[in-house]
Amino acid sequence: MADFDISKYAAPAPAQPGKLEKPKAKSREWADSLLFAVVAATLIRWATFEAYTIPSPSMEDSLLVGDYLFVSKLHYGPITPQTPLQVPLTHQTLWGTGFKSYSEAIQLPTYRLPGFSDIKRNDVVVFHVPHEAQFPADLRTNYIKRCIAVAGDTIALRGGQVFLNRKPGAIAGQPQTTYFMQVAEANDEVRQALHDQNVVEYDTPDGLPNAVASPEGAIGYYISCPVAVAEYFKKQPYVKALTVVAPPTGPLFPDVADFHGTGAMSAVPRNWQLDDYGPLPIPKKGQTIALSPANAAIYFKLVSRYEHNENVTWQNGMIYQDGKMLTRYTVKQNYYWMMGDNRHNSEDSRFWGFVPEDHVVGKAVLIWLSIDPFADFWHKVRWSRLFHTI
Repeated sequence: MADFDISKYAAPAPAQPGKLEKPKAKSREWADSLLFAVVAATLIRWATFEAYTIPSPSMEDSLLVGDYLFVSKLHYGPITPQTPLQVPLTHQTLWGTGFKSYSEAIQLPTYRLPGFSDIKRNDVVVFHVPHEAQFPADLRTNYIKRCIAVAGDTIALRGGQVFLNRKPGAIAGQPQTTYFMQVAEANDEVRQALHDQNVVEYDTPDGLPNAVASPEGAIGYYISCPVAVAEYFKKQPYVKALTVVAPPTGPLFPDVADFHGTGAMSAVPRNWQLDDYGPLPIPKKGQTIALSPANAAIYFKLVSRYEHNENVTWQNGMIYQDGKMLTRYTVKQNYYWMMGDNRHNSEDSRFWGFVPEDHVVGKAVLIWLSIDPFADFWHKVRWSRLFHTI
């Protein structure tokens, strides 16, 4: 006969003294809820969407100062933290009388989770600025620019016109150019027209350009605006002339091989300018490059910093590793060329070069709020820009 297990039917054993679980205190419940909320918000911000605001006019007229954006991490895929994680540890003392607490920095491998889109030409992209070498990439200043060229492209500018792979590039948005608008008389009619055409000067109290004299003594206004606005002013009777202002001159990338860095300069200067630049190839993952004094400055930061090689130096216009001159190099990741839509008022890839793929944060997708810094209380919100897709 099979054994009969009476324990299935027996009354439960009485609770043992001292083993009852005490209900959590209200303060503990609040603390647990707060911790969960912080962790959940952090994960959402890291993996899905993050809010940003536009502080400068480098992307006008496409994005305005005072625009509040949602940036999607899902498009390109979130990337693992590049700041070393401080992990708390404990260590028992030699005599076993207690524990000492300390932390250890753990560097996670850089890895981008799958997204549902590649970085494409004309995407408006948020990225970590490449030239703040004193910080890990994800602790650097975030910039927002338009992706003009992707890995494998060749970019050039001629008279401000973008050429990709020797053909005129189809650039989205409304790129702005700086003009001097000479007028017959600086008066309220002109200022009202500037206001109506959304011409802004952020260094003045009312947000409008002040009338000044040109080097030749003509009275007028320096304005930055899209071509359509420039064509409007050319037709106005109070405008005597509208001329493009030559942008500032000076050494750009790659003549300056390491912007705000080591001071490395190209052995073969090109003397490119903001509106007349290139041609310049954009590095692509897996590409093997033959290095020479003519092109070494293009790839110096790529080899020495972005791809985490060790013991890399710049000597006599060439790249050295472990004291040996590099004559060939195989690129480990894709790179991109970023420019502001306000072409004469944007510090972008023309100054500091390529943006590595592991510096890209996400794609700007939506303006959810826009505040005009110069409007009165009743007109502060730019209602026409609310929930405007980018």
